[in-house]
Amino acid sequence: MSRDAVLSDAEWELIAPLMPSMAAGGGRPFADHRRVVEGIDWHYRTGSPWRDLPASFGPWQTVWKRHARFSRDGTWDKIHAALLAQADAEGRIDWAVSVDSTINRAHQHAATLTRITGARLNHTNLLIKPPDHGIGRSRGGLSTKIHQLVDGNGLPMVVLVGAGQSNDPPMFPVLLEHLRVPRLGPGRPRTRPDRVRADKAYSARAHRSLLRARGIGAGIPELSDQVRHRKRRRAAGGRPPVFDPVDYRGRNVVERAFAHLEQWRGLATRYDKYAVTYRGAAVLRAINLCLRRLGDAP
Repeated sequence: MSRDAVLSDAEWELIAPLMPSMAAGGGRPFADHRRVVEGIDWHYRTGSPWRDLPASFGPWQTVWKRHARFSRDGTWDKIHAALLAQADAEGRIDWAVSVDSTINRAHQHAATLTRITGARLNHTNLLIKPPDHGIGRSRGGLSTKIHQLVDGNGLPMVVLVGAGQSNDPPMFPVLLEHLRVPRLGPGRPRTRPDRVRADKAYSARAHRSLLRARGIGAGIPELSDQVRHRKRRRAAGGRPPVFDPVDYRGRNVVERAFAHLEQWRGLATRYDKYAVTYRGAAVLRAINLCLRRLGDAP
């Protein structure tokens, strides 16, 4: 296999029917989808500039424009959802999910746009175009965060992008809200996991109340100051939340998921100016991992 090859024939057969034939607004039909998708994969896997794309993938402008289009119009999300639906139908999804984030350095090429720093994220601009473009300034310099919700085996199910200096807890309900796995047959998409594992950063009363209201088990340890405060209040402090340290060991799958994600150098270091294209690449990486999961023997 050459260094340019990215997808196997079996993997391409899974996503080829899901690729759009033409743009939503009409126009000329798309051509050479496989060559373009493999060119996008190659770019983010190597972290090379778009202009250095090998000629075997075609004009770099075509590859870049199609990635930008598919990131903005939701094509990557639709393909990701379809593959998750197939994996769920085959019983390949473990619904004891884990959430966390990873912080990545933003290259100077990604920081050339005017942005509103400290912009608050909401349900709309998370997926389209945050005012800060998902880039924040912290002690280490310009950085960005990828937030993920993964299944019990580390398969990414929800991928969102935020500024590097932003806190993780506000993203917790947003990640749960974006969890939607369609069903191949009749029925509504599944939106409720069996259990959620998270580290102490997500140990807020509001988060536990949210999970309890939805009938979702919580595997979240308490912060030390919360433990002290509860004990200081004695009986008024209430009972400690149920926590299974053995079950909590399964949370490491989200850390391993980020390790797989950052094998693509273009994700480990952000070169994209726009959050929507950077997030699109992270979703594309999740698609590749879904293809690998579906290709494994049951």
